[in-house]
Amino acid sequence: MEQQKKIAAINDFCGFGRCSLAVALPIISAMQIQCCPLPTSIFSNHTGYDSFYYTDFTSHMGAYMDQWEKLGLTFDGILTGFLGSAEQIDLVCTFMERFKKPHTVTVVDPVMGDDGALYSTYSPLAAEGMRRLLQYADILTPNLTEACILTGRDYLPDPGQEELLELCRELHAMGPEKIVISGLERGEDLENFVYRHGQPPLVVREHKTGPCRAGTGDVFASILAADAVKGVELGASVARASAFIAKALRRTMDRRVPEPDGICFEDYLYELGGNRI
Repeated sequence: MEQQKKIAAINDFCGFGRCSLAVALPIISAMQIQCCPLPTSIFSNHTGYDSFYYTDFTSHMGAYMDQWEKLGLTFDGILTGFLGSAEQIDLVCTFMERFKKPHTVTVVDPVMGDDGALYSTYSPLAAEGMRRLLQYADILTPNLTEACILTGRDYLPDPGQEELLELCRELHAMGPEKIVISGLERGEDLENFVYRHGQPPLVVREHKTGPCRAGTGDVFASILAADAVKGVELGASVARASAFIAKALRRTMDRRVPEPDGICFEDYLYELGGNRI
């Protein structure tokens, strides 16, 4: 029997609010892959609420990695999410050097900003560090703001296909063979622009449902990482993830879930275990 595949998921952990590792763990597990979390910080709830408690895990990450190496662990995939400092990015680069093997598929979700600006908690030094991490990425999933920051371009509020293609070519030169610029607003739709080096670009659209919610990008990146490890073609994976999120957002609105509480994906987790939604 084929050995079960494993993904190392490097992100913060939020006890409430449906984001980060609290999303990656159930999504990747539902897709029949073992999810092995490496936390970067521990939050009681995400920072979109009026208050929160957290503890920084940076000082523990090195010993955590040492123990995994001592156990001889290997991973079929590595998924990175929010990294709160340049020091954490350096640690993740070290993790890549130690654990990324020829068969390991790496998905980097460069969570840095939105709406044309860095997040208030994110420093220009950390943004520069994220560029170094791109050399290890097989698949990169920035939003438009992050794509512009990584390439040093001015923010493009409504880019055309040629502009998106140029962005992706510049990002590809930094490392990743495949790029998805996610969450592009096109009227009442959301668009994902899919770049695969040496192939024509692909556009995947879904109708926009309700406001932007915490954790949506984590659901998206987790599905892409699990699919990549299973050998699913990127375009098909993006279409699947987009449809799953749109469906979960509709259920979220039906349930009148408060906006900070994230996306109500639990009702459809069982659908991720098969080949189709």
